[in-house]
Amino acid sequence: MVQNHNIEKKPRGRPQVRCDEDTRSVLIEAANKQFHENGYAAASIAAIAQEAGVSTKTLYRLFPTKADLFSEMVSDRTGRFLLALDPGTLATAGLRQGLERMLMAYGMLTLSQDTITITRLVIGESDRFPELATSFYEKAIDRTNASMENWLRRQMEHGLIKLEDPHAACGMLRGMMIMEPQRAAMLRQLPAPNIEEIAARAKMCADIFLKGCTA
Repeated sequence: MVQNHNIEKKPRGRPQVRCDEDTRSVLIEAANKQFHENGYAAASIAAIAQEAGVSTKTLYRLFPTKADLFSEMVSDRTGRFLLALDPGTLATAGLRQGLERMLMAYGMLTLSQDTITITRLVIGESDRFPELATSFYEKAIDRTNASMENWLRRQMEHGLIKLEDPHAACGMLRGMMIMEPQRAAMLRQLPAPNIEEIAARAKMCADIFLKGCTA
């Protein structure tokens, strides 16, 4: 009896590796986990690299400092909010619908447990690491405010609303949407609101805002 010894050939060469962009994404998620579990100061670069399945050398090549990694993590979260506010999509929406969409997206970003935990971390560790506060303010607060303020200015240009100071009005609108539920969650007095509660608050805030500034 002749046996057929077919040997499976293994592909030669090194196993396929992730591109830098994918590796950055994996590192950001691993860093987010470390920051949530241990805080900023105690977050281990070695543990982040191990969680992401890369060497510390690779991590430092893509993110030279822990502060760079934190900054990119915040920027990544804010980027998702900005994608939700696609100008083309908002341009086809009416005034109320556009405002509610914008407030809903803002609420989903800022009232998530993930953001609340990071905000708590920034406040708690900003005295020792002032770069955290600077990064959070520039990457999260400034960027979201600019996007929302630009939308308000476009509505003014179309003659749909009238505002003496759109920058100040945007700050008031953002505060009305998130301040109370976010503060209660940060102080662990109430859980972070769910999607239905965020939607209801966005609708109420839109109603109050538009009654105060409709042309």
